[in-house]
Amino acid sequence: MNAKNASPKISIEKLVKEFDGKTVLKDISLSVDAGQSLCIIGTSGCGKSVTLKCLLGLITPSGGSIKVDGLEMVGQTRSQREATLKKFGMTFQFGALFDSLPIWQNIMFRPLQQGDVTRQAAREEALHIATQLGLRADVIDQFPAELSGGMQKRVALGRAIADKPEILLFDEPTSGLDPITGGVIDNLILDAVKRLGATALTISHDMASVRRIADVVAMIHEGRIIWCGPASKMHESGIPEVDQFVHGHPEGPLTNKKTVTQQKAQA
Repeated sequence: MNAKNASPKISIEKLVKEFDGKTVLKDISLSVDAGQSLCIIGTSGCGKSVTLKCLLGLITPSGGSIKVDGLEMVGQTRSQREATLKKFGMTFQFGALFDSLPIWQNIMFRPLQQGDVTRQAAREEALHIATQLGLRADVIDQFPAELSGGMQKRVALGRAIADKPEILLFDEPTSGLDPITGGVIDNLILDAVKRLGATALTISHDMASVRRIADVVAMIHEGRIIWCGPASKMHESGIPEVDQFVHGHPEGPLTNKKTVTQQKAQA
């Protein structure tokens, strides 16, 4: 950030979320500066997706604060939240493309829904976005089922950036892809974020992807942030759980604890 005292683009403080008496998020505090790329890592079920859904207002937190550009999102009215969400673009883990719509309408779905563009102009813009993402021109008239997984990921990215959002959220962007295609998607993400000057927040299990796209990495464990720092330092965190996850070791506190829990359940 250029200004020393500028507020972060996204600020999450002491976020808590309970479901039926079970506390999933116990104390999540994160800060993402404008133009920064932050990746949240952690084992399955640790609360990564719940954190993202709280940020988007899809889930109401049980406690804590979420601010975007200094504006509190928790407790916003529906109209206030919708206005804030215009700053966001998102790709979902499994693409979430609309099967019944051709690719150009998928890419331009939000501008079309909002009435911000004519259908002809939308098709032309979709073509421009698709070619920027390395898709052939004729792809825009095809349907999602006709595309490979990697091509669908590109379309999902195209939809996320179509109305030039200030903040991009990525939910497991390389999930289900081979390493080469995953690397291509990461490069496209980096290029899109740079062109838009956007702030990026990603949740991922793919450490190769995290190394490529993250400026900062935060790890959630048992509902809390146990480490947050520069991506270049995550291999030397000094925290056993982080070390095991980052290096993919089969033995360590993350798996040993699960083994003990399983043994107790079977007893």
